[in-house]
Amino acid sequence: MSEDPDVPFDVAFEAPPGTLVRLSPLVRRIVAPNPGPMTFKGTCTYVVGHGAVAVIDPGPELPEHIDALLRGLGTERVAQILVTHTHRDHSPAARLLQAATGAPVIGCGPHITARAPTMAETAAVQRSNDLDYKPDRILADGEIFDGVGFTLQAVATPGHTMNHLAFALPEEATLFSGDHVMAWSTTVIVPPSGSMGAYRASLEGLRGRSETLYWPGHGGPVREPQRFIRALLQHRRQRDVAIFSRLRAGDTTIAAIVARIYEGLDPRLTRAASLSVQAHLEEMIEKGSVIADGPPSLDAAFRLTDPVSAHLSSDD
Repeated sequence: MSEDPDVPFDVAFEAPPGTLVRLSPLVRRIVAPNPGPMTFKGTCTYVVGHGAVAVIDPGPELPEHIDALLRGLGTERVAQILVTHTHRDHSPAARLLQAATGAPVIGCGPHITARAPTMAETAAVQRSNDLDYKPDRILADGEIFDGVGFTLQAVATPGHTMNHLAFALPEEATLFSGDHVMAWSTTVIVPPSGSMGAYRASLEGLRGRSETLYWPGHGGPVREPQRFIRALLQHRRQRDVAIFSRLRAGDTTIAAIVARIYEGLDPRLTRAASLSVQAHLEEMIEKGSVIADGPPSLDAAFRLTDPVSAHLSSDD
């Protein structure tokens, strides 16, 4: 949701779906035909290497997308299928691609949640997440995968989902960042599959890395990633302050908070904004600054534990 003017978003992205295009000496991209308010122009599927290649994030379960990918590869062989996370726009086509090529599926582990879902959340978790994903090999944080003429390093980046991995390509000082960092938009954190605290910690972890360009799961590349990450972290701190302000003003529901802090929001993104606010509130509950009248949810009532002195420092 690219709603913050202080984050240097880049929405200039023209990539017709169904065409495999070269991005660098080692990397090619084909975009799936699944555009939308949450997927931008579609899911980016990446091909790494030559001859015997690795495919990162085959995308949604669309046979025409896999057919276009295989046509683009011609006589090249898919040797590995890597997955960053198990949202339904990223991992289901791994099964189609594996059936067509026999390549092993490696990368992130199966879907997990940050906390147990409530009864009301269970159906949403099932709709959004690929619960049938079963990798042949799970890569641990820091584990190196050796391809033909390239290497990929798994980088644990939980937050958007708790099983989210990025993949570093040291030969080109780049990172396949999945949905953790994207140039066109902020990342939506949806409890209980995602966690705001884990997301921030993962962003801080990337600040210590040396990659100079990110290839994200949607949209074009993230240039100057360290600068961009600083802006994302500042955006989240500002969102904390705005939510605290609304709680101090007497708002108790997520709907009321969203109406005040997301002015002019595309109505199609209201639910995503509401879930993002819920993720912030759940992190505040974990820190002890906010309480809810029951399990955190879109319908719960929230209030500050200490309305008089509660505040955020610049380091929170």
